Parts: sequence; structure tokens; C-alpha cells
Amino acid sequence: MNIKEILYKQCKEFVNTKLTTIENTIKSNQEALASETKSSAGDKHETGRAMLQLEMEKAGQQLQVVSEMKITLERINPQEGSSVCKLGSIIKTNTINYFIAISAGKLIVDETTYYAVSTKSPIGQLLIGKKENELIMFNEKQIVIKSIL
Repeated sequence: MNIKEILYKQCKEFVNTKLTTIENTIKSNQEALASETKSSAGDKHETGRAMLQLEMEKAGQQLQVVSEMKITLERINPQEGSSVCKLGSIIKTNTINYFIAISAGKLIVDETTYYAVSTKSPIGQLLIGKKENELIMFNEKQIVIKSIL
């Protein structure tokens, strides 16, 4: 497996883990909501239900975000290379290495650190469309794009 395939796999695992966590939260909240209905009465009952409803809404929003991440990953072909920074590119700079995919944070392959960032992130937006040896300014630092895979 090449570096891009490994990073891609790590991003998929990140999404699947998040998805499982959110689904478990939703299931747990649904069960709690059902038991609240059966066993409680009065103001405590209403407060408990309201809190569970808020948790359900929050979990629903998280589910939407993770679903979008999954769709983004499906658009990446880890075997494809490019001379221009785009979704699925690995960008090595004079400071940090990036994998343009989803916001999954720090990933490590063969003791080398990469940061998985989305195309919507500030650094992702700056990198998209750039070529090797181009310069960008990020957080008042000059970054040189050394290579694109």
C-alpha cells in the first residue's frame, strides 16, 4: 500500500469510528427517551425529555457532518496522482505535510506526520490549485510546497 492509500484508510477508519459513536449515542438517547416516558412525572420528566431532545438534535447534526465526510472520501481515488493540489493530494511543505481529504487531524505513516484537512479549512483553501515550488502565506508564515503526490 502506498502512503496515500494508508492515509485514505486511516480517514475512513476515523469516519467509521465517529459514525459508530454517534449511532450508539442516538440509540442510547432513544432508549432513555422511551424509559422517561414510562417512569417519570412532573417537571423533572419534562426537563429530562427536553435534555434528551437536545442531545438527539446534536447527534443528528453530528451525523450529518460525518455523512458529508463519508461522501467526500468516496470522491477520492487513492491511486490517482496530480501535479496540482486537489482533493486527495498529499502535499509536503517546508513545515508540515498535508493530506487534502477530511478534517481528521494528525495521522502518522512510517513515523512521518501528516495532517488530514478538508478543502473547506483555511489551509485547505489556500493549498487547492497550487503547484510544486509555489509559496503560500498561512498564519503569517511563508510555506513552500515541496511536492504533491
